[in-house]
Amino acid sequence: MAAPEPAPRRSREREREDESEDESDILEESPCGRWQKRREQVNQGNMPGIQSTFLAMDTEEGVEVVWNELHFGDRKAFAAHEEKIQAMFEQLALVDHPNIVKLHKYWLDASEARARAWKRWCTQILSALSFLHACSPPIIHGNLTSDTIFIQHNGLIKIGSVWYRIFSNALPDDLRSPILAEREELRNLHFFPPEYGEVADGTAVDIFSFGMCALEMAVLEIQANGDTRVTEEAIVRARHSLNDPNMREFILSCLARDPARRPSAHNLLFHRVLFEVHSLKLLAAHCFIQHQYLMPENVVEEKTKAMDLHAVLAEVPRPQQPPMQWRYSEVSFLELDKFLEDVRNGIYPLMNFAAARPLGLPRVLAPPPEEAQKVKTPTPEPFDSETRKVIHMQCNLERSEDKARWHLTLLLVLEDRLHRQLTYDLLPTDSAQDLAAELVHYGFLREDDRLKLAVFLETTFLKYRGAQA
Repeated sequence: MAAPEPAPRRSREREREDESEDESDILEESPCGRWQKRREQVNQGNMPGIQSTFLAMDTEEGVEVVWNELHFGDRKAFAAHEEKIQAMFEQLALVDHPNIVKLHKYWLDASEARARAWKRWCTQILSALSFLHACSPPIIHGNLTSDTIFIQHNGLIKIGSVWYRIFSNALPDDLRSPILAEREELRNLHFFPPEYGEVADGTAVDIFSFGMCALEMAVLEIQANGDTRVTEEAIVRARHSLNDPNMREFILSCLARDPARRPSAHNLLFHRVLFEVHSLKLLAAHCFIQHQYLMPENVVEEKTKAMDLHAVLAEVPRPQQPPMQWRYSEVSFLELDKFLEDVRNGIYPLMNFAAARPLGLPRVLAPPPEEAQKVKTPTPEPFDSETRKVIHMQCNLERSEDKARWHLTLLLVLEDRLHRQLTYDLLPTDSAQDLAAELVHYGFLREDDRLKLAVFLETTFLKYRGAQA
């Protein structure tokens, strides 16, 4: 809920600073388009209930106002008192006196923000399920409930208990706690599909569990029957409470009783309720992170030093009006660093691109050594394939004493922060493509990074050999 009101008087020094700032720095608009929220925050003192206060502009009167935001965390409590709260603001809006701060307008902004959060959560969960199901063979979670989904402070979703099915099958009966297990199964029974326990588990089991999680996230809570279990009637009531038809269709497709009718996690990512064309900013952020190994660590700082902050970054033409210009000075580099860190942590994954091939199982899921020894084969055993992504590459070349070859030192930093340093005596006949292929063959590099390393080595070879020529 936001309520703009006249801005307090500020010092002359602050007014001079504000005059130098660009007036088109708009973060948000009111539903009617009259009030435009600015980036600058205003100190209103300790006003009860006010979490955020920003400077805003009344576009009709051409004066500055204050944009107040009140956040209600408990949706049920707010819904119970919504009429009373609205009546209070309606009365405040009627107060009009020259010596009293005027409340111009208020509005509710709940559904849009909640829908964005729901989409972001569902996208991250489906991204994880799509990764697990794309492995060869597929990994079935088998225990996806609201208790195994964790939301971090920055909005990043983490799925836990991925190895629950493996542990539950391997754990002896005498080491289990039957009372605790029975209570947990009763409380979370509604997360499991009708065919659970009757047929072999497949990826459709996880899709049904995800659909129930998505339903709970949409309605915030499904009323349980005491401390035992959630009844079918409560689930039906929760389905009928969904106002968005696309959201209802999305969830009902996941909760289909026939496993064959449930869509895959990958296909759900392209459902119209979730799918959106990625912004150029997000695509550029992913491209920057994927190729960060080619750049120095302080590349952003170095680039911004030589940048003219008053130069025009982008221009939006408007009919019968001067174009809206966006300058480099309006870019918050702190916000840009935070956005890149969020992308790097997986909060904004790219969903519009399919994997080139099924993912191989990580090494922790490889068959144990005793099982591998049961199969006798005259051919030599292949090397373990690397599955971790390279996030940084560094290369150095030095001439050997006989000047006939180069001594190569290659540093690879993997996604789990493992540093792998390799050395090699480079002959004139060696190529970057052959070296990258050899590293993949011996398990030092994953296949998806082969071309990337080959391009990096080729660039390095040309740089050093050109300097020696």
